[in-house]
Amino acid sequence: MPSLPRLLPLALLPLLAVAGTASAQTTFDVIGPREYELPVGFEPFNVFVQYATYQDNARVFDADGNRVDGSGSKALTGLSKYVRFWTPESNKKIGVAWEVIVPEVAIRNRRAPEGDRHISGIGDPLTGFAIWYKPSEKATLGFQSFVQIPTGTERVSDTNWKNLSSFFWDWRMGDKFGWTGDAGFVWQSRRDNGIQPGLSLHTNNRFAYRASQRLEPFLALDAEHTESNDGLPTGWAVDAGAGLMVHTFDNQSITLRYSTSLDGKNHSVNDSFNLKYAYVW
Repeated sequence: MPSLPRLLPLALLPLLAVAGTASAQTTFDVIGPREYELPVGFEPFNVFVQYATYQDNARVFDADGNRVDGSGSKALTGLSKYVRFWTPESNKKIGVAWEVIVPEVAIRNRRAPEGDRHISGIGDPLTGFAIWYKPSEKATLGFQSFVQIPTGTERVSDTNWKNLSSFFWDWRMGDKFGWTGDAGFVWQSRRDNGIQPGLSLHTNNRFAYRASQRLEPFLALDAEHTESNDGLPTGWAVDAGAGLMVHTFDNQSITLRYSTSLDGKNHSVNDSFNLKYAYVW
């Protein structure tokens, strides 16, 4: 069985931001370095991950790409995730995972009317799978697909179904450098208000350097484009960030990151602090 540090990354499979923050952060921007550095031919194991994000919605990009005042709300979101990993008996050269994710949402806005200044609840849960193989010892290629189910608390649910599908990769460049990333789409059904958001395309990339046994700093680059539909305009954003992955124990890690938007149009400006804790057993 491979060492536990090599099993941690898939525990960090990403997901769409929950209601209240989806327009502020690029799809799947929760991924970290080594996210898809995945093994094959291993014994089944389990992972629990807790994500936390603090987003300041002070600024937005308008239709001309200018930064203007946003809602001023502060969003604190959590994502609790359980993942089961295994290798099929019929083919030990591939890996498979299934996961269940429950979002937690809290939004504060002092400018909002009384009764709307603090909104919180359980967001729309997600479930889905990932499958991958290794074309070489230092490379991983795979595909993942998730369904987001509109059963969250009334005030934080998006009220529609979503499918999030993407290809992902990981490339170990020697002993120190690594590139992990994905590219995919998000399809949404019609919401209760009659509006169906357009198709979103996204890509996420992490470039890391293993400075020591415990510390791995990295740079993040994320991009997203959403098509216009049902009166909603075309929107896009390019985000960048910097972070540090701390390999605390063989079966645990903590990742810290700050992310901000470089450019965009009809999109909230990303201004977020992100925390991720993963535990393998």
